Amino acid sequence: KQFYYCFSCGAGGNSIKFLMEFQRQNFADVVLGLARKYQLPVETVEGPQQERLKEQLSRRDRLYKVLSLAKGWFADQLKSPKGTVALNYLIHTRGYTQSTIEEFELGFAPEGWDEILKYLSHVENISLDLLEEAGLIISRKGGQGFYDRFRNRIIIPIKDLQGRVIGFGGRTLDGSDPKYLNSPETDVFQKGKHLFGLDKASTAIRKSDRAVVVEGYFDVIALHAAGIINSVASLGTALSNNQITQLCRCSDSKRIILNFDADKAGIRAATRAISEVEHLAMQGQVELRVLQLPLGKDPDEYLKTNSASSYKALLDQSPLWVDWQIDQVFQDLDISKADHFQLAVSGLVQLLGKLPQSTLRSHYLQKVAELLSGGQ
Repeated sequence: KQFYYCFSCGAGGNSIKFLMEFQRQNFADVVLGLARKYQLPVETVEGPQQERLKEQLSRRDRLYKVLSLAKGWFADQLKSPKGTVALNYLIHTRGYTQSTIEEFELGFAPEGWDEILKYLSHVENISLDLLEEAGLIISRKGGQGFYDRFRNRIIIPIKDLQGRVIGFGGRTLDGSDPKYLNSPETDVFQKGKHLFGLDKASTAIRKSDRAVVVEGYFDVIALHAAGIINSVASLGTALSNNQITQLCRCSDSKRIILNFDADKAGIRAATRAISEVEHLAMQGQVELRVLQLPLGKDPDEYLKTNSASSYKALLDQSPLWVDWQIDQVFQDLDISKADHFQLAVSGLVQLLGKLPQSTLRSHYLQKVAELLSGGQ
């Protein structure tokens, strides 16, 4: 009869709805994904609009192709004599196994100025315009030719939820700035719309019913290597509503744990992320928690000297975002001193003023009153 029905929970519908629920995607993504998989034309609009849409889809397909070719080339360079230093860094400094390197399809961009440019333009016959549009090359000042964007860097492919390469992250090997360099935004890559590792993490997030959001590529890779596969990274930006929506589709409880670095930059990043999500958290639409690892470590550093089970235990104990922000208000303050006490009160008023008039606000008012009275 071409429909499904679950006698346990009552869910039902046609094949499209099944894929929407199972893959946590919207209608358009499911239909376009099926059309691409089975090479079926999809007619959505008519006339000039349809031609523009076909042109846009064709351009995107070309970008996906050239980015996939680049990924393979970077991976080959890592295995070549040119990549010896980079491979030793990944294995001996980062502690990655060969299977982890292959799982994340890590690569290397050699030191030359036009290595990938020559390969993709001459061997693969890709136009310079398309290479520039894909963010792989940069126009020289004055318009006199191009040079490679990524040089002497570990290369981390960034994929969308369907597993297509949409961009790259590059980590320097010689200490040059910036330490991390991302692909620019393109037709297929917008940092605020994607999460690094979500293509591998979505099923694990669904099973564990919680998502762990960290700062860096290597944090995600270290967590996945340790078996904590429900982890993703935010690509260097504060969590956007779009990214939150993607994570919530994968978790029935809408449980998200932020585990950013414990330094000042990491605390600022966590605070920015909270500001993006707190309106949803206050309405109960997201269960937002914050984990700060001991001794100021990031997940990658922590797992070098601690077990995966101890990290999971810390995840289980991670406080709600309000409790974490209350702790931040009291950080480095001695409330037995009048000026510090006033600073704490001001910070708490600003924080708790955001909470709706409810039992939640009453609970936290009582909590901070007890904390403040302890210093008097």
